[in-house]
Amino acid sequence: MPEFLETTVDKFTFKVATDRLYNTEGVWAKPEGKNIRIGLSDFLQQRSGDVAFAEVKPHGTEVAFGDEVAVIETIKVNICLTSPVAGKVVEVNTAMVMAPEAINLDPFGTGWLAVIEATDWETDRSRLLDSQTYFTRMKVEAEQEVKKG
Repeated sequence: MPEFLETTVDKFTFKVATDRLYNTEGVWAKPEGKNIRIGLSDFLQQRSGDVAFAEVKPHGTEVAFGDEVAVIETIKVNICLTSPVAGKVVEVNTAMVMAPEAINLDPFGTGWLAVIEATDWETDRSRLLDSQTYFTRMKVEAEQEVKKG
């Protein structure tokens, strides 16, 4: 179980797992050997709404850093998610495909999207945000959204 940074903005509580890195959109990357497991941050899933449908690029698909790797549909929006790492999709979370609400219920656990075999993790990791940097950025963004109303 990862440790979390946590903040409450208005009536919403957001958590950031400290054992992974994040792209600026809020897609997390968790190294597992040469593979990188990816998913949505708590902030991104709460902001998007209840996930009704999730489609991840199929096993064997090559993706570059920043390429579309998945699409989620909610009652509010459709979001194209970009890959935080270059490589080949080696696993897709089939449980999440059958029950996309796992993204909302457990974004850092059972709601993961895919596993990518990284081709240049050292380069990609330098382009990602550590948990503290993402946490600070996310908190500012959440506070700005509350002010907009």
